[in-house]
Amino acid sequence: MLKTFIERPVLSTVISIIIVVLGIIGIASLPVEQYPDIAPPTVAISATYPGANADVVMNSVVIPIEEQVNGVEGMTYMTSSSANNGMGMVRIFFRQGTNPDIAAVNVQNRVSRATPVLPQEVTQIGVIVAKQQNSTILAIALTTENKDYDGEFLQNYANINILPQIKRVYGVGDASVYGTKDYSMRIWLKPDVMTSYKLSVQEVIAALQDQNIEAAPGELGSNSNQSFQYTLKYTGRLKSVEEFGNIIIRSQDEHILKIKDIADVELGALNYTVTTMTNKTEESAFMSISQTAGSNAQEVIEGVKAVINEAEKSFPEGIKVHYLMDSSEFLEASISKVFITLIEAFILVFIVVFVFLQDFKSTLIPAIAVPVAIIGTFFFLQLFGFSINLLTLFAMVLAIGIVVDDAIVVVEAVHAQLESGMKDPREATLKAMKEIAPAIVSITLVMSAVFIPVSFIGGTSGVFFKQFGLTLAIAILISAVNALTLSPALCAILLKPHDEESQKKGLLQRFYSNFNIAFSAATQKYKSSLHFLGKKGHRWITFGIIGGASLLLYGLMKTTPTGFVPQEDSGVVIGFVTLPPSSSLERSDSIVNLVVDAAMEIEGIKTVTNISGVNFMSGIGSSYGTVVIKMDPWGDRKLSTDAVAAILSQKTGGIKEATFFFMATPTLQGFGMGNGVELQLQDRMGGDIQKFYSVTLNYVAKLNEREEIMMAMTNFNPNFPQKLIEADMPKIKAAGLTLNDIMSTLQAYIGSFYASNFNLYGKQFRVMLQAGPEYRTKEEDLSGIFVQTGNGEMAPVTEFISITDVTAPQTLSRFNMFQAMDVVIMPNSLEGYSTGDVIRIVDEMSLDKTILPDGYSHEYAGMSREEANSTDQTIIIFIICFIFVYLLLAALYESYILPFSVLFSLPVGLAGVFLFLRIFGISQGIVNNIYVQISMVMLIGLLAKNAILIVEYAIQRRQQGQSIIDAAINGAVARLRPILMTSFAFIFGLLPLAFASGAGAVGNASIGISAIGGMLIGTMIGVLVIPSLYIIFQSLQERYSGKNPRLDNKQQLTENRHEE
Repeated sequence: MLKTFIERPVLSTVISIIIVVLGIIGIASLPVEQYPDIAPPTVAISATYPGANADVVMNSVVIPIEEQVNGVEGMTYMTSSSANNGMGMVRIFFRQGTNPDIAAVNVQNRVSRATPVLPQEVTQIGVIVAKQQNSTILAIALTTENKDYDGEFLQNYANINILPQIKRVYGVGDASVYGTKDYSMRIWLKPDVMTSYKLSVQEVIAALQDQNIEAAPGELGSNSNQSFQYTLKYTGRLKSVEEFGNIIIRSQDEHILKIKDIADVELGALNYTVTTMTNKTEESAFMSISQTAGSNAQEVIEGVKAVINEAEKSFPEGIKVHYLMDSSEFLEASISKVFITLIEAFILVFIVVFVFLQDFKSTLIPAIAVPVAIIGTFFFLQLFGFSINLLTLFAMVLAIGIVVDDAIVVVEAVHAQLESGMKDPREATLKAMKEIAPAIVSITLVMSAVFIPVSFIGGTSGVFFKQFGLTLAIAILISAVNALTLSPALCAILLKPHDEESQKKGLLQRFYSNFNIAFSAATQKYKSSLHFLGKKGHRWITFGIIGGASLLLYGLMKTTPTGFVPQEDSGVVIGFVTLPPSSSLERSDSIVNLVVDAAMEIEGIKTVTNISGVNFMSGIGSSYGTVVIKMDPWGDRKLSTDAVAAILSQKTGGIKEATFFFMATPTLQGFGMGNGVELQLQDRMGGDIQKFYSVTLNYVAKLNEREEIMMAMTNFNPNFPQKLIEADMPKIKAAGLTLNDIMSTLQAYIGSFYASNFNLYGKQFRVMLQAGPEYRTKEEDLSGIFVQTGNGEMAPVTEFISITDVTAPQTLSRFNMFQAMDVVIMPNSLEGYSTGDVIRIVDEMSLDKTILPDGYSHEYAGMSREEANSTDQTIIIFIICFIFVYLLLAALYESYILPFSVLFSLPVGLAGVFLFLRIFGISQGIVNNIYVQISMVMLIGLLAKNAILIVEYAIQRRQQGQSIIDAAINGAVARLRPILMTSFAFIFGLLPLAFASGAGAVGNASIGISAIGGMLIGTMIGVLVIPSLYIIFQSLQERYSGKNPRLDNKQQLTENRHEE
């Protein structure tokens, strides 16, 4: 077979051309995205109970839904919340790989079981079940300085004219405007006027529902002998403020009472709890767009921008668009950076190979092999359903230094045959391939054995390993095909005997001569070192080196900070503002504007958008605020997002009226807002919330005492001032009323009541009843609200209720059906601590019953949950890697002992990973994260490859009759040059990653520094200990098996001649 490919170079080149063509087809059709779909599928259930407080929503809406949804197929955990604005939310998180569409259907079926027990007001509005899109790709602000247009107009303009078109763009999963300022026909009731007419709220509601209807009167002339048919048409729902004002409530003795007589009617907003501004002076509407899984993020963003650009042509004067977050900017910057790194790595690898081979034609062979393997990989990525993303591109960069190895081994082996005196390049190639083909196959199988099994690990970390592992495995397999087909064919054509080449003189000849002299001298010293280490009395030194490296590896692993996914500079900083409970929206707005002022003073800030009345971490409330800060592109600014967050924390430190928290947006979306540790404390006994709060505060205080933690905080506060209503049932019954009469009257006047619908601009909106703002500003105003008693008289509701001042939460939360309070913990990264240290501390503290008493527990959420779960998975991954490598080598060598000569050399390189991390990585904020762990898995295969090259050649020499020591030394010396060549090519190929800056720099550096450290240390020490290990374990193998390859030397040589 090998002879066929050498003698038929056209066949060999056609195979490679086909691989490249298929790869180009893959590149053209693969989706492009920042990361694959890493976040777990999530389904969100939302419901609204107008006028209800958080406790009522939790008990009457959320808990019934939880009861039915709990345990739905594929579910991992569930969170829920309720708020004083009547909103309830349940989120169900599913196992990675669950089909989100099927999950949403299953949840919908479960929710339908809960619908019959939900309040009528809730079912009238509707319970919404939707799969939650985790990949937000665009955040847009529609702004204006034109005073004719307010936030209400902007939000509805976006909802009516822009969002419907955006939703039709292929790949858009969800598009929404943040806020609740949808148009609403607001009927502002006047309680005093209604009382004078002895008019109840129920009569107004009945009039609305009676006169604002759609009807189907039918058709005249159908099923008859008439010549014409006429459709009867009713005017339908009311549309204008005037029409609603003219609704007749009563008509008696020619006296007509209309809604406009007892209320002010206007086209207003559904809710007035949120205000949004951009750059302080511009009213704005905040839009968010996310993509569907598997879509091309770049194309989706271009499609959305095309829609907006077209819409801009018809914008009212003064309206502008600001892109607050555009993932394509980070995507383009990071992917272009990786492509540049690919080119740089290729050039550096080419230079290293050229220095060692000292011949352009020889260097050209590996240089051709690299693009064939890299480009061909894209075709198989498409077959596996992958995308072009940062993970697969990182794997491509790493693959450059790996796939060049096989071609180098082939070229160097042919060179060795030509240097030994062979004149015919074709015969030299055939002989070389017979020697190295088994090693190439062994290396390929071992590398595949490392990457392919770990690709089937589940969870979020499994996605990383799968994307990296299969991409690298595919590139390595294509490289092996090249090494057995294209590279030998090119060697036979391009390489010449060395006596011909030696006559050629070039400008680099002196450098080559000096390099060769130095390398020959180093090789002699290396050979002497191997003789020294191979002596029987000196073999303990090898075990001493391995033992020392293993202890160093263990010590560094224990003391190196750990993390999951490194925090990258995404170009967006978010600030969260929390004022004292029940602060007014106007007060919150004034404090938020101080943050805006501070942000706009910082160099490199592009836009600042503030949303008063919302905290993305705490929920909706008048005492909250959020600031979204968009920074200039990476090349146009000096400050990072972390630096800006620190500056803003310092600038706002003197503002005592509120607490502030600033952070860069998380690297991975769909895992929550925080980039620290997200913790949920649970009350499993359902006890008093104040006691639970005191336990939480004590827990947070203990966390803040630890030096590893920069800050721990909870967003929960149960001390919002509220009014507790208690009903006097004897009085209610004596007046001929029911409790529902009292509460529904209060709901309609104070809380608002969803009475009907109307159509406007082609959309449906709500008709809302509520007392005018001036009638519901303070407790005393309740005495002006009257209810109609059983005898038709009007009585103030205050006769039937008593009110006391209490405190209660603004929002309530549950985690896995237990009452919960969130805790956010930021590690003290300035002192070298990481999220892994925080998780360890939390686990330790939670065992202390004086800190977390019986009946209370903790669970992790978001990214922290994945990190906590991935610790055990990482151990399993490395165990799997070692087992598969061992078993494969045992099968190849037909020995259970000899594979240890390969495996025992690996701890040296892995110790080098952590050594370089401690020296070069920690100062840059790089910890033992998922990228480092992937590098270690890769290094197991690469370092095993170096060991296999030496051991394979030593086995061949032993079978040819050499002693064990001579076989080990000669095999190591013979393979020293290709091992150093491939290792340095790999190391130099990673230098651009190690020195990366800008978008994606932390991930690049994590891979670069760890892989360089492991490869450099593992290679320099490995080439010394591997021959000694072979001597030790080959001796054990022969002692226990009773077989000596030297006795079969003649038979082996005969078989070799027969094969030739």
